[in-house]
Formats: sequence, structure tokens, C-alpha cells
Amino acid sequence: MWIAISLTLVALIALLVAEYADLPLGIWTAKPLASTGFLLVALAAGALDAGGYGYAVLAALVLSWWGDVFLIPKGRAAFSACVLIFPVVMILRWLGPKVPSDMALPVYAYVAAISAMLICATGASVTTGNPRILLGAAMFYTSDLAVARDRFVTPGFSNRAWGLPLYYGGQLVLATTV
Repeated sequence: MWIAISLTLVALIALLVAEYADLPLGIWTAKPLASTGFLLVALAAGALDAGGYGYAVLAALVLSWWGDVFLIPKGRAAFSACVLIFPVVMILRWLGPKVPSDMALPVYAYVAAISAMLICATGASVTTGNPRILLGAAMFYTSDLAVARDRFVTPGFSNRAWGLPLYYGGQLVLATTV
């Protein structure tokens, strides 16, 4: 498992360097590798042997992997995240005027989906007594603020500098919960 965690961490560092230096080939190489690392962590942690929860986490991580790859090209759909009802309203008020009208529905739908994910993670964390479920989901959830800020508000490396470590850290934490 440590090799897979190391793959994500090393690829994350390479991704941050590539993002900072605006090196597309580096981004296209490092981002899928970093994401592959969290898939390997889930498999090493026993996702295929953990029953329904393990399958659900693995499926979510596979979808995250694809989302990571699809979001590499500039100009693709981006998403916003927030922390439950009051912050959802505040963030949508902040982000709403900056989102192109053709992206409003997908962005709002994603906010709803990611908020539901965090609510479910809270319930799962309480039910199982495993705080890592909520920690990983909250890190993943919060990382999307960086994506939204980068795509719709203020583009720049600083968004990736804090968003990508939160994202990959959250995925690694979730992968270890299976």
C-alpha cells in the first residue's frame, strides 16, 4: 500500500510543478498517475473484499479518476463545492454570477451531488465510528472550491497549490477506509 501512496504523493508533487510551470505534458502524465495511486491504495486496502462499501468507494474513486482526466483540458466543465446548507447558499451567491449560463445547471447539479456525498459521509462516519470517512470526504469536498475558484473566479496556480493536495489527500484517506 505504501508504494501506491508514494505514487500519489510523488505524482502530486510533479503535478504541482507542472501546473506551476504550465507544462501540459507534465500535467497529462502526473495527474492520471496521482489518481491511479489512490485507486491502487483502495485495492491494496481490500476494496474488492469489503463488500458493498468497498465496491462503492472503489466505484467513486474510479469515477474521480475519470473526472480528473476529463478536467485536464482547459475550458472543460468545472465544479464548485461548499460545506452544507448555509455555506452552499453563500458560495452559490459568490459563484453564481461568474458561472456562464450554459454551465449553471451542471455546476448547481454538482454542488447538490457533492453536498449529498458529504452528508452521506457524515452518516457513514457516525455509523461506523470511522472519522476518516468524513475527513476524506471533507477534504475532497473542500478541494472543489479551488477548482471553482480557478475556473470561474480567479485562475492561477495558487488554486491548485492548495486544492490538489486536499483532493489527493482526501482520496487517499477515503481509499484507506475500505
